[in-house]
Amino acid sequence: MTSTVPLGDKQLTRIGLGTNRLTNTPENREFLKAAVAETALNHIDTAHLYTAGESEQTIGAALSPFPDDLLVATKGGYNEGGGIEGFRAELEQSFERLRTEVIELYYQHRVHPDLTIEDAMAVLNEYREAGRIRHIGISAVTIAEIERARSVAPIAAVQNEYSLVSRAHDDEVDHCAAEGIVFVPYFPLRGEDPPAVAEVAEAHGATPSQIRLAWLMRRSPTIVTIPGTLSLEHLRENLAALEIELTEAEFDQLSG
Repeated sequence: MTSTVPLGDKQLTRIGLGTNRLTNTPENREFLKAAVAETALNHIDTAHLYTAGESEQTIGAALSPFPDDLLVATKGGYNEGGGIEGFRAELEQSFERLRTEVIELYYQHRVHPDLTIEDAMAVLNEYREAGRIRHIGISAVTIAEIERARSVAPIAAVQNEYSLVSRAHDDEVDHCAAEGIVFVPYFPLRGEDPPAVAEVAEAHGATPSQIRLAWLMRRSPTIVTIPGTLSLEHLRENLAALEIELTEAEFDQLSG
């Protein structure tokens, strides 16, 4: 199992950091600085709406200017009512909060009637062509919606809910692998552990969460996970799952 996945000119470590609970405190800013300086972390995921904007603000305050090998991804357009102009306003606010001129990866956070795929992708492609966004993503989508997005702009990443216990998007996982699109499962550790997890964890001297992350990476070669944490120790534990090689029998046991 490889520990990185290519996205553009970057090699993403296959375990990143979700930040939907990140608030702008001195402790959290120090956590981010240590995470980037002291571990293999090089992918941080946030969104315009996370913690009412504090997640993006914290990342900008702690890490700007971003190291060349760090990919910070964010998202906008979750709520209905803003339309295209609201989407543009959120995007511009994300640049300000993150204290950056270029966003490496920007997702349409949700598809809804007020912000169609085609309209959102047209806006993001405009920013991409201007060099302000490097890569475009889309979240909570079907295969048909992925392909609608690709008819307007190149799609580098898809972010859907997916885990060992939540596999409604199996088809999207396989489609992304076939098309060379990075698939980013959100809530990768949500839900109760199936009985097999404890047995496999004991065999590897690992935690159940590490086994669930290892299963995701074995599931598809383009999966990059983003478990959330505010603890450097917990982040190191998550990253250690990169070293776990599940056998075919173990993968099948967990998948059953």
